[in-house]
Amino acid sequence: MTLLPVSTEETRCCRDLRLEFQTHKDNQRFMDPESGQCTKLLVQAVRPVPKTNQVKITDNIRLIPRLAVSLFRSPPRSVVQALLWPFKFILCSFVLLFWPLDGLPGRESFTGEYPTYLMNYWGQMWSARSQREYSIFDRVRERNPMPVPAGFSATVTSVTRALHPRKLVIYRDNGWEHCEDPSVIINYRFIAISYRQRDVFERGTDEEGKKKEEEQKTRFIESVRATTLQCGMQAYWMDLECLGKTTEETNIDVYRMADIYRGAVFTLITIGKSDDEHSIQSWKSWGGRVWTLPEALLSGELRYRIGIDGPVMPITLYELANKAYENYSEETAIINAYGGKDPLERLERLSLLKSAIWRRGSAALPPVMRTAPPKDSEKAPLTLQPQLSGMENPSYPAERVYALMGFYEHRIMPSRLETEIQALARLSMANDSDRLAERMISMLPRNIQPQACWYADDDLYGSQLWDIEPEIQVAGVTENGALVLDGCRAATIRWEDFPEVGFQTTESWRREIAGRIPITLPGFVLYAATWMPITAYISVGTAFFSCAAFLLVFSPFLTAYSISGRILNSQPWLIGVKGVLSPEEAADRLYGATLSHHPRLGFTPSGSLFSRPSEEEIREGLQTQYNEVKILQRDDVYTLIDTYSATIYYFTAERPPTVCLFTGREGGLGRFVLCSENCTANELHKETVLRMPSYIFRAMNPCDWVAIG
Repeated sequence: MTLLPVSTEETRCCRDLRLEFQTHKDNQRFMDPESGQCTKLLVQAVRPVPKTNQVKITDNIRLIPRLAVSLFRSPPRSVVQALLWPFKFILCSFVLLFWPLDGLPGRESFTGEYPTYLMNYWGQMWSARSQREYSIFDRVRERNPMPVPAGFSATVTSVTRALHPRKLVIYRDNGWEHCEDPSVIINYRFIAISYRQRDVFERGTDEEGKKKEEEQKTRFIESVRATTLQCGMQAYWMDLECLGKTTEETNIDVYRMADIYRGAVFTLITIGKSDDEHSIQSWKSWGGRVWTLPEALLSGELRYRIGIDGPVMPITLYELANKAYENYSEETAIINAYGGKDPLERLERLSLLKSAIWRRGSAALPPVMRTAPPKDSEKAPLTLQPQLSGMENPSYPAERVYALMGFYEHRIMPSRLETEIQALARLSMANDSDRLAERMISMLPRNIQPQACWYADDDLYGSQLWDIEPEIQVAGVTENGALVLDGCRAATIRWEDFPEVGFQTTESWRREIAGRIPITLPGFVLYAATWMPITAYISVGTAFFSCAAFLLVFSPFLTAYSISGRILNSQPWLIGVKGVLSPEEAADRLYGATLSHHPRLGFTPSGSLFSRPSEEEIREGLQTQYNEVKILQRDDVYTLIDTYSATIYYFTAERPPTVCLFTGREGGLGRFVLCSENCTANELHKETVLRMPSYIFRAMNPCDWVAIG
């Protein structure tokens, strides 16, 4: 963890609850639930580092209850303790004489709720789920309607599930022609061509290289046309010729790519020749491309040829998996699902598809005009004027998302203005039944991204996307790629010290009376002082003085007894400590003013990555997790104490998380995302994920929209 030095310059600016600007020093901040202000974060640490935001561990237990309990919790274990015991006893007695109210039990507040997270996301969204919400992305598209060929409609509704391509290469009147007339295209059956660019031609960098590239492209096109006629067909679709040359046309073609391969009579795969007999390396080269997986899975029939002059041979999906795919087990599961032999649940199938596509390299699309997004959406005009930038890489930043969307019920219109993260969020919102993004939020990936930290390819707890039942909904995605969440329950984590924790104990009239007796001691002393000078009433004064002396001697014991009941329930708090704290040390900071012998804090059996479950009859966490974490000697280890479930957790994080969000359920426990706050960006950042009892979310208050990114 990077230590946060004290800064003297006010370099950061954020907004408060009234959305008014405020400046502060460059240090980690949090929204204080008690004051409602953005406040510097102080972190109590086992070994605090000087000149940082780390402080010593402290608590707020009252003096008299702590002193009274320490007298009777355990007998003195050394000569020094035995000698100090009488002095502690006398000190406690006399303090109770002058300050009796400090020993009263039950003075702590007990609301039954965690401290509320007050801040909310107040910014605009890049893309929103609801059409009623303002969307920067939609505003850009409205200000700049998509130009399309004459007679063609580019609305999302018209393109969805297209029955024919936008453009085909057709053989008629003894010649080949590029046709974009739908009335002509619908009369021709066609084949789709799948290939990898470097297998058929090489990009040229100089004049000679570009000339050679054009010659290779021409030979490849001629071979495709000859093969099309040999197969008894008169039309074909190949991205080299049919993919749009402008951004607008390309968007339409990429949007309907899945329909092109679904509608083809068969897909012809062209792979390059290689030295090995069966061209396995060429197959794997082709199979490593982003688009080849959806091209193969969505096609009704597959054929292939090795080289541009090889014979055309049929091939099945199962044969293809053996030759072309590296991760055989996952690809086989997908192929079995699409072959109808081993159907998978929809979400599991889509998750495997996403994983398979994300492992593949990006395709190189033909050069198109690049569109530059506006630098400032509020000040700069929202235009889409194309800016030519030579032969730059024309691939879509979100190309893998667009390759995946062909398998979804609802698609999104491609755009070079958005990142892969933004496109994935839009695709998830368009297909709410799958709730892909909502499930990712609850996962703990191996590497949490600095930006778009909600994204997850894996889960260190070993769960899959379909194992998680989300409890939230994505309302939109921001320009930074953060998800705006609705329906969260949140709680603020306390780091500066251990608070005075209110708790409920078993009811007893004896303890109630014992706690009230020391309050009467000053009254006896005052009454004795009033009547002692009067000779006739010396006996009365003596009696009251004797009672006062008796109570003075026994008041420490009575105070300790009054707070000795079994703890039934505690005020909910989430308390953080930098370093490793044992349950005994944490319990002493929380319940050091009670004589209860009931276990007050325990280890989690499966709530964190450091958990170690017991194999005995009772489900509980083992002490070994504390011993293992303690010897790590890492600077990024933290301890979280949950007083509501009486559980202690160990975890690692880049920065101390200040907010706990309940986002979903999995495996009988809740998924709670621990986040740090970025007040200048008005966002939360995922630091880790803990598996905590689901019932504790009821003690969390619902919060407004929050952005996690």
